Amino acid sequence: MACVALLSNPRSTGNRSLLPRVRSFCAGRPDIFHYEVEHVGQIGEALRTIARVKPKILVINGGDGTVQAALTELYHGGHFGDAPPPVAVLPNGKTNLIALDLGAAGDPLAALERVVELSKTDLSDHIVVRELIALSDGQSGTRPTLGMFLGGAGLADTILYCRTKIYPLGLPNGVSHVLAALAVLISALFGLRTSFLPPKPRPVRISLVREGQPLGDFSVFIVTTLEKMLLAARADSGVHVPGRMKFMAVELTFPAMVRALYGAIFGRLGRDKLSGVHFERGDLVRIEGEGSSVILDGETFRAERDHPIVLTSTAPVPFLRLAA
Repeated sequence: MACVALLSNPRSTGNRSLLPRVRSFCAGRPDIFHYEVEHVGQIGEALRTIARVKPKILVINGGDGTVQAALTELYHGGHFGDAPPPVAVLPNGKTNLIALDLGAAGDPLAALERVVELSKTDLSDHIVVRELIALSDGQSGTRPTLGMFLGGAGLADTILYCRTKIYPLGLPNGVSHVLAALAVLISALFGLRTSFLPPKPRPVRISLVREGQPLGDFSVFIVTTLEKMLLAARADSGVHVPGRMKFMAVELTFPAMVRALYGAIFGRLGRDKLSGVHFERGDLVRIEGEGSSVILDGETFRAERDHPIVLTSTAPVPFLRLAA
């Protein structure tokens, strides 16, 4: 029986150079069951096949879209019954937020080696649970899309801007993200409007059950079930609270953006109360806007006037933390 099942998407950007090393690593190792898909539509069949070998750990090797599709199918497909294996995510995407939250950083192959080592031990000290964000249009009969990190307002525009304007330059990911952040600051703070800068965020209404209804123009808004947000921000003291999604939004005003930047630089974001910076928790988040984009783990959705986006959290899902 394979201890580790590895699901790889050869078409993800990171795998263009990594996959030959992964194949070489897996060759001749009966404790690893390696399954490759050509597109995300094959992930359902992949998980049905993987379930037959009853792996101790499921490892996802691909970009944000692969991780999101695998989590959605894993939760909705029921291929593993009531006892799905813990999920590990290799740091092989552009942002790697999920992998980093689970203690996977640096060389993806080194992370895979760590997973194989852990598979031969008692995993109880390395299992953590995370709820997933279930995104739907609020209509019954449709299967929600699942993920763990959603960005909207200026953050969604920044991600799209980074994909179309910065990534094609072939720069390292870290440099690309810094350039994108600077472009957003210049656009928002100085009101510059050119084809080379991100657009001004569209007005968006966000309602949180139990936590009020922030309303206005936001430069950034985030909903996540990860323990960490961007810029090391936290919406709590680090204690896991089941069933409540974390929410952060920065108002689109110069003072609010400066306060948020100050808080991020000095590690106070999410710890100090800052005017214009909202940190809340909620069981249900409703997003309404005029064609406002949100991005859930790499996939783009649009909130329209008559079709708001509704976010809820799922039951806990087991993940494997690689850090000690």
